[in-house]
Amino acid sequence: MTDLTIRILSQHDIKGAVVRNRLAVAPMTRVTATEEGLPTQTMRDYYMRFAKGGFGLVVTEGLYTDKAFSQGYRFQPGLADDAQARAWADITREMQGHGALVFAQLMHAGALSQGNRFRTHTVAPSAIRPKGQQMAFYYGEGPYAEPAQITDDEIAEVIQGFVDAAARAVWLAGFDGVEIHGANGYLLDQFLTAETNRRTDRWGGDAKARVSLLVEIVKAVKAEVGNEVPVGIRISQGKVNDFTSKWPGREADADVIFGALAAAGADFIHVTEFEAWQPAFEGGQDSLMTLARRYAPGVSIIANGSLQTAERTADALGSGADFVALGRGALANPDLPKIFETKREPRSFDSSILGPIANIKASELLFEIAT
Repeated sequence: MTDLTIRILSQHDIKGAVVRNRLAVAPMTRVTATEEGLPTQTMRDYYMRFAKGGFGLVVTEGLYTDKAFSQGYRFQPGLADDAQARAWADITREMQGHGALVFAQLMHAGALSQGNRFRTHTVAPSAIRPKGQQMAFYYGEGPYAEPAQITDDEIAEVIQGFVDAAARAVWLAGFDGVEIHGANGYLLDQFLTAETNRRTDRWGGDAKARVSLLVEIVKAVKAEVGNEVPVGIRISQGKVNDFTSKWPGREADADVIFGALAAAGADFIHVTEFEAWQPAFEGGQDSLMTLARRYAPGVSIIANGSLQTAERTADALGSGADFVALGRGALANPDLPKIFETKREPRSFDSSILGPIANIKASELLFEIAT
C-alpha cells in the first residue's frame, strides 16, 4: 500500500473507541422510517452496506429527540421513546459485527421542521421566518412557518430531550457514540447564528452567548453517557436553507465556538462545508476544519464536504482532520475503504440513485445529501 493509503486506513482512537480507519459515512437524511419513527428494512439495508463495505464509522441520519418540537420530517426516525431505541439494537449489533462503529446523530429541527406529527407549530430562538421554501422532496410545501420564540421552560425540555435520547441510544440501542446536531440550520444552529437569534437573554448576543445552548447540551449529554461512549457535535456555517451563510465574526467566532465546545468536553467536532478544503472566510486562508483543529486542540476532528477522492481525503487528514465523512462518495461507493485498499478507481456519483432528490439543482444536491 502507498503511504497515502496507509494513512487513510490507519486506526484512530476517539476516547477509547477505536475506529478501524479514517473513513466515515456522513449523516444523510433518508426519510425511510415508518410514520412512527421506527427503522425499516430499507434503512437496515442502507446502513448495513457501509459496515460490510469497510467503513470505520457510520453516523446515522438525524434522529429526533422528543415528542414535542424536535421532529423535522415525515418518515424521520427518532429516539424519542424506548420502542424507537430498541428497534435500532439489531441494526447496530449487526453493523458492529462487521467491524463498523455506529454513532447516533441527535437532532432538533426547530424552525425548519416541516413534518412534525406531535405539534402544529414550530419553535426557534426568535420568531423569525426561515429563509427559503420547505423541501418538497422531504414532503414539505411552500414557505416555512413563522416559529414561536422558544421559552425558557421549552429550552429546558430541549436539553432534557437530548439527554434522554442519548441515554436511549447507548443503553437501549447499543450505539458506539453520540453526535449532537448543531449544524445545517436546525435548532442548535439557529441559536448559534446571529441572523436567527435576536434574543437579549443569556442565550443571545455575542458568539459566546449564542454558543451557550450547544455548550449546555454537550455538558448534559456528557454527564449522562460520556463515561461510556464518545460524545461530539456537528458544526457548520451553511444551512440547508441558506448555503452561503458565514459567521459574522469570522475567525474570532471560530475561536470562541470551537474553544467553548472543546472546553465543554466534546470528544469530537464534525465540521461540514460545501468544499471542506476551501477557506472558511473570504480573503482568508484557513478552512473550517483547520480552524477547528487550531481552536479545539486534543479534540478529534471529522471533516465533511466533497472529499470523496483518495487525494482529497489524504489532504484533509493532513490539514487538521482525523476522519473524513463522505456523503456522495459513500453513496456511490459503499465499499470505498476496500476500493482504496486495492487501488481501484471509485465509482462516479450518479444523482439518480437519490430518486426525487435528484430533481433539485446541483448546488443544493451536493450540500443537502450530507446533512
